[in-house]
Amino acid sequence: MATEKELSDFLKGVERRAFKRSIYHVRDEEAALDIVQDSMMKLAEHYGDKPPNELPMLFQRILSNCTLDWFRRQKTRRALFSNLSDFEAPDDDGEFDLLENFVSPTDSRETESAEDTTRRAQVFHDIEEEIAKLPGRQREAFLMRYWEEMDVAETAAAMGCSEGSVKTHCSRAVHALSKALTAKGISL
Repeated sequence: MATEKELSDFLKGVERRAFKRSIYHVRDEEAALDIVQDSMMKLAEHYGDKPPNELPMLFQRILSNCTLDWFRRQKTRRALFSNLSDFEAPDDDGEFDLLENFVSPTDSRETESAEDTTRRAQVFHDIEEEIAKLPGRQREAFLMRYWEEMDVAETAAAMGCSEGSVKTHCSRAVHALSKALTAKGISL
């Protein structure tokens, strides 16, 4: 049984990564915040009494389901209400900045040159851009495995697919990212 403090600490620890994952999927900051908040509320309301070691898997599954629900609602809304604004390209004004949310192990920004800072910003932008271009299931598997650091079984359970599918999605995502970043002259 998770205590209130354990549940609170878990939610604080997962908040940023969940937001990042959601924004990659829905590409809308406000919607991503709503999805994360709904997921946290559902976890606390329905599963707050579960053992702390079960919370990560439960939360990932809830987050996936809330994201799918959001897409279903959007599809229904577009089918019922066809506005001209629905046909406009999404506003990509860059409000979400990876560098604002990236916490480096040692803060070297005070000692690095402006050129290094700019180069680092461009690399992060390029990586973020390429991750966003991945197909949805590949992106989801990649983020869960390498961003959330979930193992194959946990990722499969959260995505509702087989472990083999997770491995395939991750492999394809890594190859696509490697190819795209190498083409841009980025080697990690």
